[in-house]
Amino acid sequence: MTRIHLDTNFLIHALQRGSGEDRRLRAWLAADVSVAMSAVASAEFLCGPVEDADRETARHLVGTPVPLDAAAAERAAAMFNAAGRRRGTLGDCLIAATAVNAGAELATGNLADFRRLSDSGLVVAADGADAL
Repeated sequence: MTRIHLDTNFLIHALQRGSGEDRRLRAWLAADVSVAMSAVASAEFLCGPVEDADRETARHLVGTPVPLDAAAAERAAAMFNAAGRRRGTLGDCLIAATAVNAGAELATGNLADFRRLSDSGLVVAADGADAL
């Protein structure tokens, strides 16, 4: 079964009806793709601003966020170091590591930020066709 983890910005855009992200997410759900989100990405999303209705929709779409565990923290640190220890990128590494450890592709609108982590095992779902 294909697994997709959503990055924060992907979810924000997916909640805008008719957006490309909305269409991709609907296609994945129709194809019975497993959709989830890391606790780190969920926290970023909940920092908002976000309406209560969007919080509820997100909760319905992705369920309980995937927690950050010790293995993901170790992988994130390795990704961060391998990618040049860029300021402000540890959160991306935590999100990416959680996806990799779950055997999931990452759906994001920040392709450039995450493609640099592909050497660490991250697969970026650039569009719906890539994930199906």
